[in-house]
Amino acid sequence: MSSGNRHDRSSPAEQLNIVITGIAGRFGRLVARTLHRDERFRVIGIDRRPFKGKPKDVEHHQVDLRSKKARDVFRQGDVDALVHLGMMHAPRAKSEELFSWNIGGTAKLFEYCLAYHVPKVVVLSSANVYGPRPDNTQFLTEEAPLLAAQAFPEMRDLVEIDHMASSFFWKARDINTTILRPVHILGRVKNAPSNYLRLQRVPTLLGFDPMVQMIHENDAAGAIRCALAPQARGIYNITGPGELPLSAVLDELGRQRVPVPHNMARALWSAAWRAGVSSFPVQEFDFIRYVCMVDGSRAHRDLGYRPRYSLRETIRAVEG
Repeated sequence: MSSGNRHDRSSPAEQLNIVITGIAGRFGRLVARTLHRDERFRVIGIDRRPFKGKPKDVEHHQVDLRSKKARDVFRQGDVDALVHLGMMHAPRAKSEELFSWNIGGTAKLFEYCLAYHVPKVVVLSSANVYGPRPDNTQFLTEEAPLLAAQAFPEMRDLVEIDHMASSFFWKARDINTTILRPVHILGRVKNAPSNYLRLQRVPTLLGFDPMVQMIHENDAAGAIRCALAPQARGIYNITGPGELPLSAVLDELGRQRVPVPHNMARALWSAAWRAGVSSFPVQEFDFIRYVCMVDGSRAHRDLGYRPRYSLRETIRAVEG
């Protein structure tokens, strides 16, 4: 249901109507607050979950992305930009449900944007689509192949959405499409890297201490605001304030490490996952084994994006 009609508002006519999918999640609420504070934007949300703590002048449609009611949001013809955050990350959910929501929902959104002439689309992907590999170069550019799904079938949807967005970029040339691939987002968000670093006894792999890149959740939201600029078009890696060995990140947080031989780790943590003892999916283990770092210079140059938070502030963001 809609909480209001934006046509009835007396907001300045020059404001841009920004539709955010996945607005009711922790990161979605953060993005909504970030854009809501900018007087250039009027925020409209689509999410099948209720939006807790919604500002009174933010419009929220509690509907499924694939539904006729979601299409009606675009049918009114005054959507200036779509920010798509609505990928479902639920490792314990059925793969069929995830595929229908993630791929089917994204396809519907692109259909709405084409049908109702939305001039701007921003899709949040992830630097994880490149995949952690022993043969990765030190810093991957946006032209690197997306290989994550080869080792992680669970990453299939994320890679597929990135490919769909890239195809949409070339298909819909009159729509200004921007794809963001941020490094590990840390903060109060519920994602694999933040959940991993919140563990009090953290599993590590004997003999492996990869360099990792992180970005504060507020910097990631700021990058989305930068991507709404008229000149922003194309694919951008989004990096944080630097990189550190995983061991240094754990030391900063004072975490106790549980070193495990890598040939035993998957079996042990698969059993812990099935028993509900572990919240860290076993398919993420290669991210604490191999390097997957990216070059963020294109976003610095083209978008004017710069991280505002230090490495220490970024790491400690997982503690809220």
